[in-house]
Amino acid sequence: MHESAVLADLARLRARAGKMARMGPLMLLDSATLYYRAFYGLPETMTAPDGTPVNAVRGMLDMIARLIRARQPGSLIACMDADWRPAFRVAAIPSYKAHRANPDGTEQAPDALTAQVPVIEEVLAAAGVAMAGAPGYEADDIIGTLTARADGPVEVVTGDRDLFQLVDDARQIRVIYTARGLSKLDIVDEAWVTSRYQIPGRAYAAFAALRGDPSDGLPGVPGVGEKTAAALVRVFGTVEAMLAALDKGHGGFPMSSRAKLAAARDYLAAAVPVVQVATDAPLPAAGGLLPTSPADPGRLAELDARWDLGSSLGRMSGALAARTD
Repeated sequence: MHESAVLADLARLRARAGKMARMGPLMLLDSATLYYRAFYGLPETMTAPDGTPVNAVRGMLDMIARLIRARQPGSLIACMDADWRPAFRVAAIPSYKAHRANPDGTEQAPDALTAQVPVIEEVLAAAGVAMAGAPGYEADDIIGTLTARADGPVEVVTGDRDLFQLVDDARQIRVIYTARGLSKLDIVDEAWVTSRYQIPGRAYAAFAALRGDPSDGLPGVPGVGEKTAAALVRVFGTVEAMLAALDKGHGGFPMSSRAKLAAARDYLAAAVPVVQVATDAPLPAAGGLLPTSPADPGRLAELDARWDLGSSLGRMSGALAARTD
């Protein structure tokens, strides 16, 4: 190989390395929390030409546009619920999300929202935005698996507190918490979790198992509220350590907590795999590099005409095209 060719190859490698160094974090979207927020935050009078509501679709595109412009991710993957109530969680705790299930096992959700989810998926696919899901797993598990695989910074966008368990300062994993809206995002790191709940930054799963979560049908330990749950987590760190201490008769439990935990021992043992997000969902390799132009311009134009996505699609496309790696 001529010296000039070698130098040219070295220059290309340096340029690629420099570009990779400048790229932002991997952004993982908890898609359901975003399109639910969009659906309830925008009026159903926002419709396609045939009168079908598209408020969730347009709101989701607007959210993605704002997140890309504000956070400048290098990669982005929209994580989907292939199974909103996985069998392994129901087997452990039958009440898991049971109050949100229809008689046929589907999730209770407005028909006007359910009809928009396939449209969201079609639009993202045509735009070239990566999506990921796996049969038998929730979006939380997809996020947990992709986070475990990541070799760089990760930002998890969600309105679900359960994902606080993933924060890890050493690995630069943060949660972009949307509970107050995209104009008031909370950037959740270990210090944030400690400040809010008085527990070690990565101990949220144990805290949630003890306290319970009525929205997910998790009863928690009767008589154990947030303060006691936090005190137990500060002493033992994990549910497994608490149960081991109970078995060995060790001290360290706040007054009256030993009897409450002993009575709830079976629940606590079952709660661990329910509360903890999976990190081994069967997913193919997924890079998620954001496109600067649509993957399928013709299909995207068809979807725009069919659903009248207009300014929302334009804002997302503009944010993708304007990215600065």
